[in-house]
Amino acid sequence: MTAASQHSFTVNLSILFSELPLLERPAAAAAAGFTAGELWWPFGEEHSPSEAELDALRKAFTDAGVQLTGLNFLDDLSKGARGTVSVPSEKDRFRANVPVAAELAASLGTKALNALYGNRIEGVDPAEQDELALENLVLAAKAAHGIGAILLIEALNVVESPDYPLVSAGAAVEIVDKVNAATGLGNAKFLCDLYHLAKNGEDLAAVIDTCADRFGHVQIADNPGRNEPGTGELDFEDLFARLTAAGYTGPIGLEYRPSTGVSADSFGWLPREHRAAK
Repeated sequence: MTAASQHSFTVNLSILFSELPLLERPAAAAAAGFTAGELWWPFGEEHSPSEAELDALRKAFTDAGVQLTGLNFLDDLSKGARGTVSVPSEKDRFRANVPVAAELAASLGTKALNALYGNRIEGVDPAEQDELALENLVLAAKAAHGIGAILLIEALNVVESPDYPLVSAGAAVEIVDKVNAATGLGNAKFLCDLYHLAKNGEDLAAVIDTCADRFGHVQIADNPGRNEPGTGELDFEDLFARLTAAGYTGPIGLEYRPSTGVSADSFGWLPREHRAAK
């Protein structure tokens, strides 16, 4: 029995199967044996997409029999942004997006919403950005709580996101604690992306051992290439075993780029019988 067999997996359909149109990806994931998927904000710069667009996305998941397990709030990743939570010029768009994302999540039974913090903006006081971020994250946490979901706060890596301020597990957990203190709800959690932390040079075993009680979600890709497990230097057998030992029972998000460019060919490391969500 492999350590992977102890876990449940969800496929990030914003990065995997991206060779296909968005609405075809849930069915492609199902054909590969998966029953759960997650998404970055899937509507680009549209913070409030049309009902027809929302219905089409819902239908793609329900028709494929794939559960949407996680969804980002407005993130504008396509423009090189890293979220909108702390960006003053995005305040109104983010706040308008919160109920839209929450309603979409609720309609699909999605129990995790991810709010990327946003880059530092030249000429804006970081303290002002942090104050705005806390206000927005409190709103997001309350919206998530209203649909029985958690709010995720993620650390990225400084190499690929040099203007993003949360580039360590500790920095993200500090924000998690501030949001929980402000709301009293306790539903803010750390999104532990092992790829980003590894690229930052963190001790992954130590992060798992010390922060697992704050984890709301785990995502993976091998380091340094951000491809599937087995293409880089990370020991996933050990990492999966450590997550089990630490008591982590949530899904593990596959958030990697297939090394060959063909997503369906990138799952050889995970036997088909372990791909369906538990």
